[in-house]
Amino acid sequence: MHVLLAASAFNSLTQRVHAELRDHGHHVAVELVLSGDSLADAVRRHRPDLVLAPMLKTAVPREVWSAHTCLIVHPGPVGDRGPSSLDWAITQDATRWGVTVLQADEEMDAGDVWASVDCPLPPVGKSDAYRGEIADAALAAVLLAVDRFASGTHVPQPQRSGRARPYLRQEQRRIDWAHDTTESVVRALRAADSQPGVLDELLGGQWYLHGGHPEDRLHGRPGALLATRAGAVCRATADGAVWIPELRARRVPGEPAPVKLPATLALGDRLPPLPEIPAPPYADPPVRTWADIGYREQGGAGFLSFSFPGGAMSTEQCRRLLAAYRTACSRPTSVLVLGGGRDFFSNGIHLGVIEAAADPAAESWANIGAMDDLVEAVLTTTDRLVVAALGGNAAAGGAMLALAADEVWCRAGVVLNPHYRLMGLYGSEYWTYTLPRRVGTGVAERLTTEALPLSADAARRLGLTDRTITCGPQDFAAETARLAARLAASPATQAAIARKKDRLDRDEAVRPLSAYRQAELARMRETFFDPQAPHHALRRAFVRKEPPDRTPPHLARAVPGRRTAPLPARRPAVTGPAQHDRATGPADC
Repeated sequence: MHVLLAASAFNSLTQRVHAELRDHGHHVAVELVLSGDSLADAVRRHRPDLVLAPMLKTAVPREVWSAHTCLIVHPGPVGDRGPSSLDWAITQDATRWGVTVLQADEEMDAGDVWASVDCPLPPVGKSDAYRGEIADAALAAVLLAVDRFASGTHVPQPQRSGRARPYLRQEQRRIDWAHDTTESVVRALRAADSQPGVLDELLGGQWYLHGGHPEDRLHGRPGALLATRAGAVCRATADGAVWIPELRARRVPGEPAPVKLPATLALGDRLPPLPEIPAPPYADPPVRTWADIGYREQGGAGFLSFSFPGGAMSTEQCRRLLAAYRTACSRPTSVLVLGGGRDFFSNGIHLGVIEAAADPAAESWANIGAMDDLVEAVLTTTDRLVVAALGGNAAAGGAMLALAADEVWCRAGVVLNPHYRLMGLYGSEYWTYTLPRRVGTGVAERLTTEALPLSADAARRLGLTDRTITCGPQDFAAETARLAARLAASPATQAAIARKKDRLDRDEAVRPLSAYRQAELARMRETFFDPQAPHHALRRAFVRKEPPDRTPPHLARAVPGRRTAPLPARRPAVTGPAQHDRATGPADC
């Protein structure tokens, strides 16, 4: 079928729906529903078989839903209605939730139900759950609804009751630091992550607080700042403390929208002298605290985990991760796993920190150099196998960081965007070496120029990744650990390590890695230091959430469905053929 996606933004869920519908053979196009544009005109241009709205903040016009079947993806169970569904669920401490695909009608979220799927709601931030359990349930519901529509025989069921809940406003999110417990503060912060944040007063300014993690050991006067760690601030609650990784200043009328930044960077000179308290070492049982980088070992494998807000990696974060990587490489393990968390793997350089820098060009140059140093360290590790474990999405330089590993394992449901074009960049991170060696030069050129999202299964068929792990987001770390321990114990692992070293030596003899880096950075430097380069406006629009003035042409065109048969292998596997693994037990949703 020809499916038109109508969306307020090409966000993570819209990207996943786009990629997986193509995997199922459908032709897919996107129209962004923007202020001043007519959705009815867009539908007339496309003449789709079905209109599907994965993320739509406005009502579908009557002239559209009365003439076409329009299916709305609502992040709530049947009967739940309103624009803050997931926010209310987290605020009220729900442990299970769901997604409903319903038909657009006169009343928002009240149309007939085509499919519904429930799922667990773990104690994580809203955006993390949205990209994880909610997205898994949404895709299951979407695919079921699309199949039912294609059958031509299914009759959707009317909603017999419903509860319309209002938009969750800032006055209802407000934190009372003198009386609120750590649990209630964390819940409020999680319900507002990553948008809109919780509006608060701090050090004489008004800020939106983003992210919240409980702290067991630190205590102080409620509301006071107690410590810093890796750019985050620790703030006392009525019975403990929370870590807040990011802040965004409240917008001043007439001024550009402020940028979300690491908390200490956002506060700048306002921040009083505070102790920088490093995260405690891995302990069993673990201490409730926050750390963006951690390391542990299990069964002959090392696990270097990292989780940066939004997947963005600043110069400082890259350097800290590189130091942790070098320390991990000093340990007596034969397998080292990078990542393994449930949310973003990485999206590359930190555009927000760059935009806020006094000299964005200089900060861009420092950031890409730090990313390249990290990727080089991974590429040149020859005494163990390195696995990139993607429990969440990866894009641009973050996707290329994953490709530096010997194997790439993805949770089913991950979306990959292995390209830089939409940000006006040529790219670095040794992508001109790693991407063609995995998929071939022709496919590499197509992926980087088409700039479309890939599902985990499509990436595996192309040879971009090696293993797809079907499990819920909460199970990915444990399943990765099981597979990595099995790999470390395999008699074939030492021979695989020797082969990877031989291959790197042969590749270096043909063209040194330094030559790839120099050529890529020459293009990047040209862009960073050219004030007229389109990248600067694209970066500004991205970090300040400026809406586009039209749907990008590469999204508006209908993209045909993919072939589903596996493609021929394009490179020898390091540890064996690509596999598709299913975790023991049922998936989370």
